This record gives sequence, C-alpha cells and structure tokens, in this order.
Amino acid sequence: MMKATPSTRRAARETALRVLYTVDVGKQPVEEVLEETLEANELDEKGIAFTRSLVAGTLRSQKEIDSQIDRIAVGFPTVRQTAVDRNILRLAAAEILFRVSDAPPGAVVNEAVELAKKYSTAESGRFVNGVLGTLVREVEAQSGPVEGGAAENSGESSEDTTLD
Repeated sequence: MMKATPSTRRAARETALRVLYTVDVGKQPVEEVLEETLEANELDEKGIAFTRSLVAGTLRSQKEIDSQIDRIAVGFPTVRQTAVDRNILRLAAAEILFRVSDAPPGAVVNEAVELAKKYSTAESGRFVNGVLGTLVREVEAQSGPVEGGAAENSGESSEDTTLD
C-alpha cells in the first residue's frame, strides 16, 4: 500500500478535524458525521482511509489524550479550550502518542499549528505549538529521539514552525 502524500494527509487532517469538531459540539453519532463529511469532501481512497484512522484513533484514546493535554496546559484544561483548539490538540496528540500515523512528530505539530491558524487564531497557533511541542519532548525523553521530532522538521508541512 502506498503512503498518502503530504497534501492528502493535510486534507485528511482537515476532514478529521471537521468530524471531531461536529461530534464534540453537535453530540451527533460519529459514524453518521464521518460518512456525511467524507461524502462532502473530495478525498481519494488513501485520504478516506487516513481520515477514518485519525478519527477512530483520536476518539478511542480521547480520555487519555485529554488527561495529557490538561497536564501540560496548566490553567487551561480541555474543558475551557475552544472546541476547535481542543480537537486540533486531540487529533495531533493521537498521532504523536499513539502513532495513529507514521508522520514524524515535528510534521504533526506543524500541521496542527497550521490548522489552528486557519480555523482559530494566531494565538491559538502559538498555544497549540506550545502544548504539542512539550508533548513531543516528553515522548522523546521517554523513548529517545523520534525521527522528525522536536529536533528535526520533516518538511511535510509547507511552513517551518518551530516548537519553542
């Protein structure tokens, strides 16, 4: 099976974010939202598979992900975050913590920051970068450097966003 391209992954992450946001805010059944959202977007087979994997992995581990985010974002737990920011963090944390994808952590952080800038605010981009940068450094401290982690940018994202 061929890997999804960076542009396919970006589109799949955006689609997954829409699904997670709608499920979070609208309290609708995930399968219904997923099917409707996939029909409305023009993703190829790889993009659809990646979207499904991202959504399933994020929802499956949501409690643990929220616990990690809450621990890092002291004073600004997930219940106080905007739904967009909360779901961007969840989506990226699932990729970083549970290897929902094979994307290097640095690329995942960059993509999350870009999603925050696009769908939220510049301040959200910095917040997302700070939380996820800390998460990547903690994962690397526990398991050793990860290719494309905090010390290295993979180039998957079109913009170089540092983790500091």
